[in-house]
Order: sequence, then C-alpha cells, then structure tokens
Amino acid sequence: MKLIVGLGNPGEKYRKTRHNIGFMVIDALADQKSDDFVLEKPGTFMNESGKAVKKLLANSKFSAADLVVVHDDIDLPLGEFKISFGRGSAGHKGVQSIIDALGTKDFQRIRIGICPEIGKPEKVEEFVLKKFTKEEEMVLKKVIEEIVAEMKNRG
Repeated sequence: MKLIVGLGNPGEKYRKTRHNIGFMVIDALADQKSDDFVLEKPGTFMNESGKAVKKLLANSKFSAADLVVVHDDIDLPLGEFKISFGRGSAGHKGVQSIIDALGTKDFQRIRIGICPEIGKPEKVEEFVLKKFTKEEEMVLKKVIEEIVAEMKNRG
C-alpha cells in the first residue's frame, strides 16, 4: 500500500493553478476508490509541504519508502510526466521541504510537466501560480488519465 500525497496550495485562489497539479491528480485518483493507496492533500502551502508530510508519516503505518509525492515540474514539457525515486528537488521548494523534513530523498515522485512550448519562463515563481489555459487543461486531462491508469496498474 502507498501513501500518495499531491502537492499544492490550499484555497480557491490556487485551485486551477500550475502549482496545484498534485491536488488535481489526487482528486482524479479519489474517483478510483482503491485499497492500494491512501490519498492526501496537505493543508499547508507548497513550500511547507514537508511539515505536513512528516506529520502524516508519523501518524500512520507508512514510511518514506511507501511515499509517492505528486507535483508540478517546470523542467518537463506540458503533457509529459516521469516517475522517479531518490532524486534531489531540482529547485522545487515543496519537494525540498519534504526532503529536509524527512531527512531523506528516498521516496517516489510523480513529476508532471508544466513547461510551455515556448520554453521555461523567466519568472518561474509567478508562472506556477497562474491558471492553466483551456488548451493546457485539455493536455493536462490526458496526462492525469495516464497517471491514474499507471497508478492502478502498479497497485
């Protein structure tokens, strides 16, 4: 069994922003009603995700090895995702917060691309807090469906 944690920011203001893609995946997985995973959306802001994840692990039977963190990745193009294990944060402050809080990077991550076709924006901190366009939402819908299928297959 896995603990799948989607990263994002709480509140309606951030609901459809690029930084909240982790929350979107958790919502899609929640429709699957599987006994293979427990789903969580931390109530903290992205950059403080480590506090929430550490508390989740401390109050459960899960360890870092059971953890799957779902988050946006500016280094991947929109429409792509990668599943990785034991990697550094690559500058993602939410992931770094988790690594710092747990004292390990040995957990699984689902990195979902948000980089536009025109290339990486100069002001990444502003870009990640913007909402997806309608066209981007269509691409995102397919990616989320692929991730849900992958997680169901992995069990």
